[in-house]
Amino acid sequence: MAVSFPHPRRLSRPVHLGPVVIGGGGPIVVQSMCSTDTRDIAATTAQIAALAEAGCEVVRVAVPDAQAAEALPAIVRASPIPVVADIHFDHRLALASLRAGVHGLRLNPGNIRDPDQVRAVVRAAQERGVPIRIGVNAGSLPPLEGEPGRPPTLKEVQASLPKRMVQAALGHIRILEELDFHDIVVSVKAFDVPTTVAANRLLARQIPYPLHIGITEAGLPWAGTIRSAVGLGILLFEGLGDTIRVSLTGDPVEEVRVAYEILRALNLRRRGPTLVSCPTCGRTEVDLVRLAEEVERRLQGLPASITVAVMGCVVNGPGEARLADYGIAGGRGRGVVFRHGEIVATVPEEKLVETLLAEIRRDFPDLDRPRSAPAGPA
Repeated sequence: MAVSFPHPRRLSRPVHLGPVVIGGGGPIVVQSMCSTDTRDIAATTAQIAALAEAGCEVVRVAVPDAQAAEALPAIVRASPIPVVADIHFDHRLALASLRAGVHGLRLNPGNIRDPDQVRAVVRAAQERGVPIRIGVNAGSLPPLEGEPGRPPTLKEVQASLPKRMVQAALGHIRILEELDFHDIVVSVKAFDVPTTVAANRLLARQIPYPLHIGITEAGLPWAGTIRSAVGLGILLFEGLGDTIRVSLTGDPVEEVRVAYEILRALNLRRRGPTLVSCPTCGRTEVDLVRLAEEVERRLQGLPASITVAVMGCVVNGPGEARLADYGIAGGRGRGVVFRHGEIVATVPEEKLVETLLAEIRRDFPDLDRPRSAPAGPA
């Protein structure tokens, strides 16, 4: 049974991004961003397809120039999920993206600072019913001014970041609200986890709009996954966040897998199999690492939200395997296979994986269907 959160989910206004609803108490939406050159339509649409199969629900694409904007109509037509144009510096690219039919815009108030240009984009978005995400990053804020005759210290700059990020977001929100535009999603992100958490806590108390949360530039997959899990885990546990992106240096499909694993760990969403496996110890009498890796590999791509236990000894093994939808409890070169809490077979170690998979296949005949990308973390 899931443990109740000490903090209720923050209820925000719902924002419709194509068919996807962000906020309003709905499921937390998982999104990612293409790493391809948007001008390469074939590569970008292929990556969007892989992301969608992995469970991505919204995809963002960079629009650095007019040629990228010209590629958007074809990309939008081919995409199975809503496409958001990521705009920096040049508001004309936002206008071109809207004409191309994108489902959403991301604007950065740190580098589109002319209010009149922002107003032109807002009016065009309003005419088309396209929401705008105000995306504030700690790395693109105006410089902090120090005391007369003395530049600010690094410590002062770091301490000021949460408040300055929120001020930047609120300033941009005011421009949109003055034009009676309220289809707004807001994000305040930093690489530093405490800064991101502090900024989101501060912002959440001052606006009714959905929060897009993430740890920006989190790093390579191993360290970036940990940093993202810590930062997003804190915010989600406190009831903050309506849509998330895990920012990793690498294949964006991995971002989606990590995002679902974070949500799964907090019992907020499930997609794909959950693998329960023990850390091994001196009591283990089967090659548990090999067994667990093989089961994980064979389950990749299965979208079903099932729990599979691969356990290595008699202490916790039978109990965990019995609590899972399907499980193995190994011991002394053989093991017991469980299905929905009942023992169905006792077989030698070399037959454990295939026997387990046969039981799963009874409920999911397409288990072995080739898939272009994992459907979620195993």
